[in-house]
Amino acid sequence: MRFSVVASWVETPLKQFVDDARVEIAVLLHPSGQVLGQYGFARSVDVMTACALASAIHASAGELGRMLEGKPFTALHYTGRDRQIFLGAIPSPSGTLLLFAVFDRESSLGLVQLFLEEFSARIAIAAPPLVSDGSPPMAEHFERDLNRNLAQLFGRA
Repeated sequence: MRFSVVASWVETPLKQFVDDARVEIAVLLHPSGQVLGQYGFARSVDVMTACALASAIHASAGELGRMLEGKPFTALHYTGRDRQIFLGAIPSPSGTLLLFAVFDRESSLGLVQLFLEEFSARIAIAAPPLVSDGSPPMAEHFERDLNRNLAQLFGRA
């Protein structure tokens, strides 16, 4: 398995979700785009790109939901020809987190949603409490890595 975690408390719940829901790719991230754990990516630039896009999609969907229904949309699903994506908000003691998952015919939206509930419960138990200032803990070289990955994404590397 191609797992990588930044926060050790993420590993067990994320592995269980990947196994149960039979997803090809899964990333748990902070709404700011900071990766907490991932499965299925071969290159780190792909993870950072997915997280930046998932973060932006979540923020945009939240605002659209507020405009249309008075409350943010908390989950999105897209069906492609061969693969589907799911992006959902996960409440945790350390604040809202996002789960981005990609799956094919080996799974279904129903399975992903079913095991998302179990994943949320595991995260609620495992996640540390929110830092006093409300900001997520940043990796040591987060800003440098973010700038490098954005430059690669936009062809300025």
